[in-house]
Order: sequence, then structure tokens, then C-alpha cells
Amino acid sequence: MTEVHGKIESGTPLVTGEGRPGGPLAGAGPAGEGGRREAGGAEGATISDGSGEFSAAWLSLREPADAAARALDLLDLLPGTVRTVRDLGCGTGSLGRWLSPRLGPGQHWVMTDRDPALLLRAAAGMPDGVTVSTQRLDVADLTPADLADADLVTCSALLDLLTTGEVERLAGVCAEARVPALFTLSVTGEVQLAPHDPLDSEFEAAFNAHQRRVVDGRRLLGPDAPEAAAEAFTKAGATVTVRPSPWRLGPAMPALTAEWLRGWVGAAAEERPDLPAGDYLERRLAALPHASVGHKDVLAIFE
Repeated sequence: MTEVHGKIESGTPLVTGEGRPGGPLAGAGPAGEGGRREAGGAEGATISDGSGEFSAAWLSLREPADAAARALDLLDLLPGTVRTVRDLGCGTGSLGRWLSPRLGPGQHWVMTDRDPALLLRAAAGMPDGVTVSTQRLDVADLTPADLADADLVTCSALLDLLTTGEVERLAGVCAEARVPALFTLSVTGEVQLAPHDPLDSEFEAAFNAHQRRVVDGRRLLGPDAPEAAAEAFTKAGATVTVRPSPWRLGPAMPALTAEWLRGWVGAAAEERPDLPAGDYLERRLAALPHASVGHKDVLAIFE
């Protein structure tokens, strides 16, 4: 691993998190974090070619909503001084830009992602005074030795892409290393739209079923991720605190709200092709609704 600020190194691919249109909740749309293809009929519309351009544009669009949604009060519960942070599935580094100014001085961030272009952006975009190293590492290969110097493990919108077994293994690694973990913006599956449309609940149910799909033999957690993480870390001996962290979208954020709707509806339509997705989406885009898009933040601390 190379000490950098704005440079990257190579390694093994990472299962990545936070970039799906539809929000961390949705897991749908053009591309996942680092260009990973994610859910939905919309997923083929704009797939990153590895340059990071499409996913970076989406991450930039959603970064203000992410920042506003995260549960700030969980930071008051962090034990001790946080100097070294390992960010899993860092994307363009938006979590680092939000979190690092809220921690103490002398921070070093180890950022991991599958996309070299996004790693470059993440390293270059961190605040002055924060040192950064980058690594391409699959979260399934994370070991206690990787966390030997870490004071905190964190990620944004990653857990819904994992399986129950993978989350249990991650909890075991953190437990052995005695490192606290902060997982932000994990999908809950709850979407509230105003004004109401009679088809809202059907699209919500279809979307959530899509997020629990089997990919290459792996049953994704999707909306079950926050509860699965809380259970796994509790069994591993952690004190777990969970907070809601919903997105608040609507006409005041037209570009983000429209892109989220396209991804959310596209994923639902892939799961249920019988749904009148075209007509529904056209109605919703013509008069953007106010939307509460459910997520939860999970903090696990080992005493």
C-alpha cells in the first residue's frame, strides 16, 4: 500500500458500495460505486467503462443528500481518538469529505475501491491535513491484520450488496481487531412519496424483492442489511447503535430526484415486468413528488 495524496496503487478488485442511482437505498440505475453494475432495468443505460466518469457524476449529484442524511449524533459515541480510518468502497471519497472534518487532527485514511479513477478522485479530494493511502482489496478478503492500525472501519451504502455470511465475516474481523465500525446509509426498503400514487406500494415491493436477488450464487441482503449487520455485530460482542438516516428528496432537488426515480422504477420493472413502469415513471417525472427514502446508520463498538 502506497502513501499518497492523489495517487493510487493496484491490487485486487473491491466489492463496492455507495453509487447506485436510487440512492444507497435503491441500488439501481446506471452504475454502482466504482462503475459496478447494479440493479434494475435502468442499469444498462449508463455503465462506467472503468474511467469512473458516469459513477463519479452520479456520486457528485447525490453527495449533498448523503451528507444531510447521515446520523451525526453517532459520532459522539465513537470511543477515543480516531486517527486511522479504513473506508471500504470509498468511491470518490464523499464519506471521507463528510466525516474527516468531524474527527480530530492528524488523520490518515486508507481508501479502498475497485475503480482506479475513483480512487484517484478520492485521494485528491480529501481535505488538507489528511493523509491518504489507497488499496484495491475485496471486502471478503479483509483480515484483522489489515485493521491492525485502524481506529475506525467505515463505509457508505455497501452492506446491501453483501450476503449474510459476508456481513458475519466482516463482524468477526472487526471483533478480532477490536476496531469500531460505522456503516452509513444502508438500505431499509421504505419509500414514502407525496402525493401518493396507487401503484407506489407495488413498485416499492418489487424494488425490494429485486434487491434481495441472487447474483452469482450470492443472496444479497438488500433492505435486510441494517438488521443483519446489527445482529452480526451484536453476536460478535459489539455494542450496536442504529439510527435512521433517510434521504429527503423532492422538487427542490430535481436532478437527483428524477435520477433516483428512474433507478427505483427500473429495478422494480426488472423484477416485475408486468408493472406499467413507463406510465408510472412518466407521471412521477412530470410532477416530481416529495420522497423519504429510507436508510439506517449502524455503529458497532467493541469494549
